[in-house]
Amino acid sequence: MNTTDMHYLNLLSQSFPTVADAAKEIINLEAIMNLPKGTEHFLADIHGENEAFEHVLKNASGNIKRKVGEIFGNSIRESEKKELCTLIYYPEQKLELVKAVEQDIDDWYHITIHQLVKVCRDVSSKYTRSKVRKSLPEEFSYIIEELLHERTDDQDKAAYVAVIVDTIISTGRADDFICAISKVIQRLAIDQLHILGDIYDRGPGAHIILDVMRHYNSWDIQWGNHDILWMGAAAGNDACICNVLRLSLRYANLATLEDGYGINLVPLATFALETYGDDPCTPFIPKLLKGNKMDEKTLQLTAKMHKAISIIQFKEEARIFHRRPEWQMEDRCLIESVDQQRQVCTIGGREYAMNSCNFPTGCLQMTAEEEALMQKLHHSFRVSEKLRKHIRTILSHGCMYTICNSNLLFHASVPLNEDGSLKDVDIMGQQFRGKELMSYIGQLVRAAFENDTDPDTKAYARDYFLYLWCGKDSPLFDKSKMATFERYFLTDKDTYKEEKGAYFRLRDDAEVCDRILDAFGVSGQNRHIINGHVPVHASKGENPIKAGGRLMVIDGGFSEAYHNETGIAGYTLIYHSRGFQLVQHEPFTSTKDAILRGTDIKSTMQIVEMSAHRMLVADTDKGAELREQVTDLKQLLHAYRHGIIKEKRN
Repeated sequence: MNTTDMHYLNLLSQSFPTVADAAKEIINLEAIMNLPKGTEHFLADIHGENEAFEHVLKNASGNIKRKVGEIFGNSIRESEKKELCTLIYYPEQKLELVKAVEQDIDDWYHITIHQLVKVCRDVSSKYTRSKVRKSLPEEFSYIIEELLHERTDDQDKAAYVAVIVDTIISTGRADDFICAISKVIQRLAIDQLHILGDIYDRGPGAHIILDVMRHYNSWDIQWGNHDILWMGAAAGNDACICNVLRLSLRYANLATLEDGYGINLVPLATFALETYGDDPCTPFIPKLLKGNKMDEKTLQLTAKMHKAISIIQFKEEARIFHRRPEWQMEDRCLIESVDQQRQVCTIGGREYAMNSCNFPTGCLQMTAEEEALMQKLHHSFRVSEKLRKHIRTILSHGCMYTICNSNLLFHASVPLNEDGSLKDVDIMGQQFRGKELMSYIGQLVRAAFENDTDPDTKAYARDYFLYLWCGKDSPLFDKSKMATFERYFLTDKDTYKEEKGAYFRLRDDAEVCDRILDAFGVSGQNRHIINGHVPVHASKGENPIKAGGRLMVIDGGFSEAYHNETGIAGYTLIYHSRGFQLVQHEPFTSTKDAILRGTDIKSTMQIVEMSAHRMLVADTDKGAELREQVTDLKQLLHAYRHGIIKEKRN
């Protein structure tokens, strides 16, 4: 046994000081490996739709409703099952409604608590008692644990269980207990949540989603292009700040900015009115989603603010593109190619007519007023403590990609050449491809927020957020261009076309997917790529399962802006011990409807891939870790029994 092994075993002996301790842990780990695999949920492109997202978390993508149906069968009415589900999803609100109409509330408490215990017992059955215990709220931990492991059909314990429930009610703790156990059910129904990017933009509640995720039990995120944009804004990239503001104004969605993060938009509104007061700003009229009402005056102000920040954005982007010529994006400085007198823009040597050429602040340099405005907006983003907390959350739980249980997860793409080989991408004079590219970008993103990063690297990292947002070889964009300027100002719609990168053209090829999986070191008989980013047009018959099952695209259009395009309102991919199932969601009405009327998201489940045997913890990445721990503990046992290391008895 070498010195390193001895050093490690001596450290391990600190945690397991005797033969009995080591043997007990081996027994525990071996038992855990034979439990069913925990249920993983995969969601993508939530885009600020906090009510729909929270409801999907609460109902575990329809899994809780299914379990309630299986547990109670025909023993209770469908309306009672519906009421029970609503109580589990929204316990505080539902209790208020029940107490307002229920004549015998104590009887209702008795029945309901026993029902909730049954559901909780079912969702906790695949976990160890230790793991369940860690999920329990401290004030009810002992009580819930006793109820979960004692059955009323045991005559010797029936009175014991009955007294526990009676006492919960008689001491006035029934409401608190119901709320607590309902949240335990929600928590245990999903073992691991994977978010494949784009929490931000379009919908009104990205900040609410991140408030939820800060306290969620087990989750990870693969950064999306919209997340990166907000991260760049928080890091102080002024072009990213402009893009964030522009997108928010485009969808008349200012709640996240103003209510969520306290961004002061008064200076922008004042500047817009002074500069574009007589301009109708027709191309900048915001897209109003369902339920988003605006009077004409507010609509016009929003359009003017939208145009004002867009013009500044094009100038800020041009600064960075000129500063980073190696990106080869100086041809995207289109605002500098405008001839205001002739109302044309020259692109690639060809002149294109413009629908408007009212640029009172000019097309080249930022004016003093624009500079002053950007300083105020920059300051507002940088001092937002809540934004800083949320970005730290995304950084601590996130990365560009992850590999989990033979599944490669990333938001959008892996840059490829036309022949399907991995494409070399230049970053700061070095070439990266595939896994190394994703890993290096992750390091660069983090470098923008670290105090000990050298100034040149930090400045480049801050600028690079813009490339990740709209650069041709960005794994989060991977298109020929972002035609924002063209869509606003040019009349020729051919200029709007954005050519997708090779990944999107080749991703239905099983060989290409296998090449990517090999490059990332993903092993296993049933390995997959899972990503989002591009909405699946389900209404037109597009299949989210591609490349013979190797690739799953789970952007089904959570955002209301995509509902007409996709025909649905999002997907959840579920990976449980029996295999993969894809849940297709219809649009969510509202939290209010869910509470008052018991409306649930209507979801359709399709089997994607089923396993020949029920998967256990031993079949997962966690199982591989546990096997290594068992091997180490067996070595420690050997060392104890042969006197190589002495037991540390008290």
